[in-house]
Amino acid sequence: MIVIDIAVAGLAVAFLVAAWRVVAGPTPADRVVAADLLTFSLIGLVALVGTRLARAGTFDLVIVATLVAFLAAVSLARALTGGHR
Repeated sequence: MIVIDIAVAGLAVAFLVAAWRVVAGPTPADRVVAADLLTFSLIGLVALVGTRLARAGTFDLVIVATLVAFLAAVSLARALTGGHR
C-alpha cells in the first residue's frame, strides 16, 4: 500500500503543476497539453484511490472517463489546428 500512496502523491504533484500551466500557459497549445495532463492525472488518481479502497465500481468510471478524455484531446487538437490535417 505504500507504493500506491507514493503514486498518489506523484500524481497529485503532476495535477497541481498541470493546473498551474493551464492558468499561466503562454500559448493555447500549452494550455491544451496541460489540460490533457490534468485530465489523465485525475483519472489516474481515481484509479489509484479505487485500488486503495478496493472498490470495483471505480474501474467502470475510469474506463468511461478515459474514453471521453481521449476524444476530448483529439477534438481539442483538431480545433487548435483549425481542422487541418
